[in-house]
Amino acid sequence: MSITDPCFRIIKEEESGLASFYPWDSTTSISSRESVCTTFVESQGKCQHVSVHSVTLSSPSPVLSCVQKEARNSHISHISVADSDTQSCNEPTALKVLQDVHISARLMEDFLELARENTEKDLETCGTLGAKLEEGTFYVTTLIVPKQESSSNSCQAMNDEEVFAIQNERSLSPVGWIHTHPSQSCFLSSIDLHTQYSYQVMVPEAFAIVMAPTDTSRTYGIFRLTDPGGMCVLKECQERGFYPHKEPEDGTPMYEQCSNVYKNSNLRFEIFDLR
Repeated sequence: MSITDPCFRIIKEEESGLASFYPWDSTTSISSRESVCTTFVESQGKCQHVSVHSVTLSSPSPVLSCVQKEARNSHISHISVADSDTQSCNEPTALKVLQDVHISARLMEDFLELARENTEKDLETCGTLGAKLEEGTFYVTTLIVPKQESSSNSCQAMNDEEVFAIQNERSLSPVGWIHTHPSQSCFLSSIDLHTQYSYQVMVPEAFAIVMAPTDTSRTYGIFRLTDPGGMCVLKECQERGFYPHKEPEDGTPMYEQCSNVYKNSNLRFEIFDLR
């Protein structure tokens, strides 16, 4: 199936309300012209309407945008982990209060599906998470999968300006990133730690999601650098590539599971695949 087809059939495993899929023509800037066709989503033996729109976007590549509407019978669940050390490197007595972050579990599942072809080839896939801040809570509303170069243990995003354009247009905060470990366990490598630092130094709530489908103990993890521990080590680190980091001086680990992230089944989101 081509993402530029004007109409196509989509099969869903569970009923989650109306969804819209947008094949974007990348030749010109955004315009108001749309051609709409209707198909159906098959869900538990029932068909639901899906609207497919042809629009234009200033981007050198085709884009697939999937809008997941609010789910029925939704609920919010906390990802329970121990509280983190939130003291600052420069202000050791200061306490940073992290905003809560809500993300859809369906977004994570859809990303894994988009990454399936790479995963079967033992290649990593990465994406950027954009969020809206409303009344003190970040809501992850956008997943952007950029053009990228991948190997079995690394993934390098390309054409950052395409990602920035979408984030700026929607006034999104770069609240995190997501990537696969197709044949490795669920952890942050030394390269991942540096990537996470670049996000967390901008947005303290930023987190990294690792999807590890072959890890029998845990198939995903939501992590952040310890602060001040891990953040201080990465701030001073000039190394690159795969290597062991020194341990934080305060005795904490380099990174930890997030204590402020919630899975929200009632969260609307978009997916842009720029590859």
